[in-house]
Amino acid sequence: MFLELLGVIFAGVAGAGLMMVAVRFSRGRLPNWLPPVAAGAAMIAATISSEYSWYSRTSSTLPDGLNVVETVQTTAVWRPWTYVAPMTERFVALDTTSIQINESHPGLKLAQVYFYGRWAPLNRLNVAADCIKGKRAALIDAISFDDAGQIQGAQWVSASSEDPLLKAMCEAM
Repeated sequence: MFLELLGVIFAGVAGAGLMMVAVRFSRGRLPNWLPPVAAGAAMIAATISSEYSWYSRTSSTLPDGLNVVETVQTTAVWRPWTYVAPMTERFVALDTTSIQINESHPGLKLAQVYFYGRWAPLNRLNVAADCIKGKRAALIDAISFDDAGQIQGAQWVSASSEDPLLKAMCEAM
């Protein structure tokens, strides 16, 4: 975050500096208010560029086995350009190396899911998927396993066959 702030400040200084040179070489034909306007425009452009490139920068650094299964694109009134091109602000990644299968219940899979968000801390959640019944559950407190390997105390959620997380978990392995 601090480096992005420095980048925006340097973009503003560079924009103002280039416009100051242009005003000087124009010998008074360009107005003196152009350097601060150029600084502001350069700072806004740097901020927009940083916001739009966050997803590609973050997802490209994911380790092997951590696959993006869903992205969330947003628009906002205070970012009017997002109505033209929505910005990816959050995404969900499945750790395919963490998928576990109970041999006595082959349709039941457990995995770790990571939730990435712009300006948000990384969150990790253990998730169970019942590929046969088409449902999934977050494995949080008060979850236990019986002697047969069945999950007890889970709040199962029915998911469509096109649910990206359920589909990715069931197709893995």
